[in-house]
Amino acid sequence: MRFTPILDEFGTYPFVRLDEARRETAARGIQVIDFGMGDPNEATEAFIREAVAASLPERCKYPRAIGLLELRRAIAEWCEKRYGVPVDSEHEVIPTYGSKEAIFTFAQVVDLSPPKNLVLVADPAYPVPERGARFAGAEVLRLPLTEANGFLPDIDAVTAETWQRVALLWVNYPNNPTGAVAPLSFFERLAELAVEHDFLLCSDEAYSEIYFDERPPSALQVPNRRNVVVFNTLSKRSSMPGYRSGFVVSSREVIDALRLLRPTLGTTPQEFIQLASIKAWRDELHVESTRERYRAKREIMAAALERAGLRVAGSQATFFLWIAVPAGETSEGFAKRLLDSGIVVAPGAYLGEHGEGYVRMALVPTLEECGQAAALLERLL
Repeated sequence: MRFTPILDEFGTYPFVRLDEARRETAARGIQVIDFGMGDPNEATEAFIREAVAASLPERCKYPRAIGLLELRRAIAEWCEKRYGVPVDSEHEVIPTYGSKEAIFTFAQVVDLSPPKNLVLVADPAYPVPERGARFAGAEVLRLPLTEANGFLPDIDAVTAETWQRVALLWVNYPNNPTGAVAPLSFFERLAELAVEHDFLLCSDEAYSEIYFDERPPSALQVPNRRNVVVFNTLSKRSSMPGYRSGFVVSSREVIDALRLLRPTLGTTPQEFIQLASIKAWRDELHVESTRERYRAKREIMAAALERAGLRVAGSQATFFLWIAVPAGETSEGFAKRLLDSGIVVAPGAYLGEHGEGYVRMALVPTLEECGQAAALLERLL
């Protein structure tokens, strides 16, 4: 049998490798505290679970690919309340099956014929935008995210000739894995370049509601969002990762293209999930409580890391801490040393060449587990 060579190029998905290492460690009888996967362990609010149960029909039909109008309205209302940006629920928003599938498949929407077949992604980064682009046949260029530049890509280093070849540019702020936040001026500059060079600025904003100081801006807030595409999800905001409910907001032209593509994929949440999602988008109290729980865990772990002599870089938002590894160690070596003692973190190298020298700690264990990990860290280092 013949399979696409891209599968061999990518190899095993990095977080599958991480999960395998975690299970092997647990099988040796070591108690494991898992900060590796960004999979929220917070309980989904009772009112959301009750809404799912109340909406379960006797017969569950295929959901329409454009989603329920009432959900599109709830998303549009949330965007306007959160960012002060009016969104047309009929023509500028489409619900998605979480954001991962929408991000992966988005490269299939655009024309990637040469010479405009280049997709720009970050390094280190969530790997799905790059993988989606590669499977769609695009050429990919990675833009380094360095601590010296605040974990923002150096836009000035991209030549005019390169911009002319770009079809999609992916950004993700608040950022996974570094926890960095981008200023609105950053989005404004990229949106101007997107119009000038006729590419789409794709902004993954999955962590927009996990912050601890000022509220992060959105690419939706730029003066001209004609070429802007924003992805968001309830996975982190409302601790609903398994419910698979997110959205894309963009211009009518982009949403019309998605409406043509998505019936082929059939990837809109079941209607009982959509009905519960309406309630989630329209409630902010549970989001505030979630932020405070992450704040408490963040304070415990940041203090323990400091006492252990480890430096936290970036990390202004999200539930990630981006930690510089001790001098003379690699990200995988340091992660392995922690894992042998029961603390799971993600090596930065799993997320790209420029992730080397760091590990990522996802603050998803319970508050009690964070306390246990803090004590363990101080004994180890």
